[in-house]
Amino acid sequence: MSLLHVEKLNSYYGDSHILFDIDITVERNEVVALLGRNGAGKSTTLKSIAGAVKPRSGSVRLNDHEMCGHPAFEVARRGLQLVPEERRIFGALTVEENLKLAAFSADDAEPLGKIYELFPRLEERRRSGGRTLSGGEQQMLAIARALIRKPDIILLDEPFEGLAPVIVQNLMQVCERIAAEGQTIVVVEQNVYAALKFSHRAYILNNGHMVYEGTPADLKAQPDILHQYLGV
Repeated sequence: MSLLHVEKLNSYYGDSHILFDIDITVERNEVVALLGRNGAGKSTTLKSIAGAVKPRSGSVRLNDHEMCGHPAFEVARRGLQLVPEERRIFGALTVEENLKLAAFSADDAEPLGKIYELFPRLEERRRSGGRTLSGGEQQMLAIARALIRKPDIILLDEPFEGLAPVIVQNLMQVCERIAAEGQTIVVVEQNVYAALKFSHRAYILNNGHMVYEGTPADLKAQPDILHQYLGV
């Protein structure tokens, strides 16, 4: 039984059909990259899985529980955490208050010490307000806030977008470490090679249709596919 099994997922924004019969499977302890050009439907796929967008039809099974159409808080309670592109941290709260608030409703929260071990910069800024953080620090906090709930699976939406190379390198190391420790991850990322570096499998979306599934090695060996659908 796959940890996450998505089948024939169709999502709309108003009358606009965005996702067409999307199929995805994610096994436990696997890292899956979801790739595609801007507007391909990647973020909508993550939001549809997480309950932030209500699909018109299809199935989303998480730990063999049907989640399609359930509100986001129920999906989160079942063990899925979405780290949205917008980050959505609480600017009026400190770093530590953001983390404690996320941990409050978790059945078995990760100790703060483990989170600070992963993100030493957050420990340094634990008393700083969310709105005073840099973009990189906000992204660290958004990921940390998801990890503190010990999720079965994390969906990362553009975690490296707009960040300085040194911050991207730091976040890459964190992603590689938690993946090595067995954290299941689905990552959407425009930086194709960064995403493929720590992924076991990759999917490519094009105009709301799934057009490719394979290993990073297989994908890198097909430059025509990379160029046609990803522009690299």
